[in-house]
Amino acid sequence: MSEISSIGLIELSSVATGFLVEDVMLKAGSVQLLLARSICSGKFLIAVSGDVTSVEAAVQAGGVAAGPSLIEKRQIARVHPSVLAAISNAVDVDPRQLRSIGIIETFSAASIIAVADAAVKSANVTLLRIHLAMALGGKGFVMMAGDVASVQAAVAAGSKVAAEDGMLVGRSVIAAPSEELFRDYI
Repeated sequence: MSEISSIGLIELSSVATGFLVEDVMLKAGSVQLLLARSICSGKFLIAVSGDVTSVEAAVQAGGVAAGPSLIEKRQIARVHPSVLAAISNAVDVDPRQLRSIGIIETFSAASIIAVADAAVKSANVTLLRIHLAMALGGKGFVMMAGDVASVQAAVAAGSKVAAEDGMLVGRSVIAAPSEELFRDYI
């Protein structure tokens, strides 16, 4: 696949409707399926990628097909390349190099992608992990690392995006995290 320029996400309250919406989205635009699965609280999350126009068409068609099962839909254009690695837990970081860790938690899995994208675009941080809904009651969180000032700026930027959508649950910045903390959560 060529470089991803856009990600589209739909979160639904019905697993059955989720499979239908997944099919509609894949037929509506020239997109690649990144993720389609049931998540905590009996919800279903679909993520697709591709060029901006194709993803927009897929998200629009999926939103219509979702009907009353739609919880949230969103599109992120020009997504930062590190977002996919953080979703996949494919980030290698030496815990001894961590100067601080920032965490943002949201009420929905779809919203955490936009929050992480805004955070990493706002400051010089490394996205460590984006956790989508499993064992969280449908919530999401992102963990990032960098120097304290950069992490504070990134957490503020990401939290602002979450708060504007009414999705912010919590946030924290941990200066000089212990190696044990790092191993437990990354």
